[in-house]
Amino acid sequence: MGTRRDYTLYFFAAVGSFLVVYIALPLVVILLKQASDLGMLVKTLHDTYVLEALRNSLITATATALIALFFGVPLGYVLARKDFPGKSIVQALVDVPIVIPHSVVGIMLLVTFSSAILDSYTGIIAAMLFVSAPFTINAARDGFLAVDEGLEHVARTLGASRLRAFFSVALPMAFPAIASGVIMTWARAISEVGAILIVAYYPKTAQVLVMEYFNNYGLRASRPISVVLIVMSLTVFVILRWLVGRKANA
Repeated sequence: MGTRRDYTLYFFAAVGSFLVVYIALPLVVILLKQASDLGMLVKTLHDTYVLEALRNSLITATATALIALFFGVPLGYVLARKDFPGKSIVQALVDVPIVIPHSVVGIMLLVTFSSAILDSYTGIIAAMLFVSAPFTINAARDGFLAVDEGLEHVARTLGASRLRAFFSVALPMAFPAIASGVIMTWARAISEVGAILIVAYYPKTAQVLVMEYFNNYGLRASRPISVVLIVMSLTVFVILRWLVGRKANA
C-alpha cells in the first residue's frame, strides 16, 4: 500500500494563519496610512510633549521590569522548589492581576495607597507592576521547574551553599525562561493604560497621551503617536528577544 499523505499540519497551519493575519493586518495598515501622512509624523516627533511622554513610558516600564525581576525571581524559585501550606493560594494570587479588569486595578491601588501614588511616577510604576509582575514570576517558576534539582544537590555535596548553588547552577540554566518573562513584563507594562488613567494621569505616559489626543483631536492626531509607540516597543522587544536567544544558544 502507498504511503498516505497526512495533511493535518497543513490544515492546522491554514486555520492558525487566521490569527497571524488578524494580528499583522492592523499593524501593516496603520504603518502604511501613516507613511502617506509623513508631515504629521514629523510634527509629532518634534513635539516635546510627546517626546517627554515616550521617555516616561520607557523609564517606568524599565523600572517595573527591574522591580519584577528583583522580587519575582526569588518567589518563582520558592514556588518551584518548596511545597508549603497555602502554596496554591499564593500561586492563585500571582495570577489574579491577569483576570481583574485594569480599570478596577487602578481603583484598588488608589483605595489602598491613596495620595502616596496619585499622579506620580510611583503611581505609574505601581499600576504597571500590578498587571505585569505575573509574567516574571510564572516564567521564573517554570524555568526553575525545568532545572533538575539534583544538579543543585550535587553542587551542595561539593561544598556549595544553597545560595551559591542557586547562582551557579539554577539561575544560569533558568535564565532564558526568566529573561523571556522579564521581556513580557516590560512589554505588558508599556502597554498598560486603564490602571494608569485612574492612578496617575500625570506625569503623562505615551499610552495615556494617545487616548488624550484621540479624545481631543481625533484619529489623525493620535495615529502618529500610536505609530511611534508601536515602532519603539517592537524595536526594543525584538532586540531583547534576539539578545536572549543569543545567550540561550551560546
